[in-house]
Amino acid sequence: MQQRVLVEMATFSSTHCPSYSYSSSIKGGQNQHFAFSSSFLRLSVPAKAKFFLQSQTSSYQSAVLMQDVATKVNPVEKETPLKKLKNELLSVTSSEEWDEKACFDINENESTVSITVVGASGDLAKKKIFPALFALYYEDCLPKHFTVYGYARSKMTDAELRNMVSKTLTCRIDKRENCGEKMDQFLKRCFYHSGQYDSEENFAQLDKKLKEHEGGRVSNRLFYLSIPPNIFIDAVKCASLSASSGNGWTRVIVEKPFGRDSESSAALTKALKQYLAEDQIFRIDHYLGKELVENLSVLRFSNLIFEPLWSRQYIRNVQLIFSEDFGTEGRGGYFDHYGIIRDIMQNHLLQILALFAMETPVSLDAEDIRNEKVKVLRSMRPLQLDDVVIGQYKSHTKGGISYPAYTDDNTVPKDSLTPTFAAAALFIDNARWDGVPFLMKAGKALHNKRAEIRVQFRHVPGNLYNRNFGTDLDRATNELVIRVQPDEAIYLKINNKVPGLGMRLDRSNLNLHYAARYSKEIPDAYERLLLDAIEGERRLFIRSDELDAAWALFTPVLKELEEKKIIPEYYPYGSRGPVGAHYLAARYNVRWGDLGVDQ
Repeated sequence: MQQRVLVEMATFSSTHCPSYSYSSSIKGGQNQHFAFSSSFLRLSVPAKAKFFLQSQTSSYQSAVLMQDVATKVNPVEKETPLKKLKNELLSVTSSEEWDEKACFDINENESTVSITVVGASGDLAKKKIFPALFALYYEDCLPKHFTVYGYARSKMTDAELRNMVSKTLTCRIDKRENCGEKMDQFLKRCFYHSGQYDSEENFAQLDKKLKEHEGGRVSNRLFYLSIPPNIFIDAVKCASLSASSGNGWTRVIVEKPFGRDSESSAALTKALKQYLAEDQIFRIDHYLGKELVENLSVLRFSNLIFEPLWSRQYIRNVQLIFSEDFGTEGRGGYFDHYGIIRDIMQNHLLQILALFAMETPVSLDAEDIRNEKVKVLRSMRPLQLDDVVIGQYKSHTKGGISYPAYTDDNTVPKDSLTPTFAAAALFIDNARWDGVPFLMKAGKALHNKRAEIRVQFRHVPGNLYNRNFGTDLDRATNELVIRVQPDEAIYLKINNKVPGLGMRLDRSNLNLHYAARYSKEIPDAYERLLLDAIEGERRLFIRSDELDAAWALFTPVLKELEEKKIIPEYYPYGSRGPVGAHYLAARYNVRWGDLGVDQ
């Protein structure tokens, strides 16, 4: 006998987040595809619901129409499976009792998301992850049913976790009212479980607590590994074996660094894939979640004026610049193991370069975009030692204030050769970019804090106004600047006539300043990436073959630097960096764009 229960639900409510289409992977290799008019559809169960039960056999058909679940029906003499089901349904007299019925539990039609922050007592969790989750909750971007669990070795109660988290939560979004109330509601959904990262028993205890909060709903689980890379595998193994979802998806967000070179990265990937499928692994690079980086493809592919110019024919060089005006205070031990090339260039800047230089993807689907990024990385020449300059900041006194050297940090060896600054020239050997130098520069303890992309266009052939610029033709170069942070902006430098009777030219900016143009505050990168991970959107996360291609570019030069013990060029704390970076740029007839003052 076949039985079919058709349930007509009366009310739906939805979040205010933008619409998403995504596919979510379930452990075991199956995929489910969803397209929602908003992030999540919420289900309200009315006191009365309509049910149509239909039973078919080879000899007859019978139908029962129930207008009210509380209606009494006369019992039948013979107890059949259909009658038994009908009697159980009819015995429900209230919405509370309805929810408790195991035979037809309405929770089975709902889903919940459990977000576990592994390493919850660390700085990243306190300063970035919990505030980002609260911001998503404040904006109604999290599903109706969700739970946040902190997991770490530290002994802590739920109340102590909430107190710790509350100190970093802010109501920065639109300065709206009722923030205190929303904060209290969010904190009530935050819990804590203490355990070892390599203990399946402790993760099994976490699993039990998660199930209590999930209440029989379809359980989707997201684990954020905010822990040192040397314990990634232990945590993934225990979470996968002891705390995976039984009927929904399980996903794991992995923070950089993804190894130190090609070999260690490949070993990490191989170990992760013993317990997770590739589509369950979300390798996060928070720079890909920044507003201006995500706007790169929009700027290029939806504006006709840019796409025809995006090639070697019109672009002379591309510069990717990252600078911080502080040193490694508090992170010297970690940083000394990796250095600026691994920490910034091999991931943040290279990812931006791949997005900038890729061909038009077939669609905006995550795999299509990542396929094009991989093609760019595989087309690049491996980095040569001659095309790299490294530096390390030294102590400096400015304005009566003494700034420490890198090796003054107690956690750093006094003879450390780890670079805190690096500049490099990279090339893409394909038809679009052949011969165009892509210059990267990244450093700590420099004169300012910024991250930007600078696109310098070629000189105008036979420019009629060359005499107005004198011998310095770079002054007449058009330049597109995308300032990722701080004070986000996109501006184009053009040549313009100064008003007056004479012919005097001026270099002016066509400026899109985000703070002036848009009143809405720009979300933090972690908010975007966490929401994408929950939604199953992988576009801004790094695929394993993409990671392999990135390490293949940098591993040879990193090994050469360490084996030959190349001494870095020392530069004063708060300066513009080593002089060698300017010689590197000059070799390719390039002047760093951040040396001048942008008006």
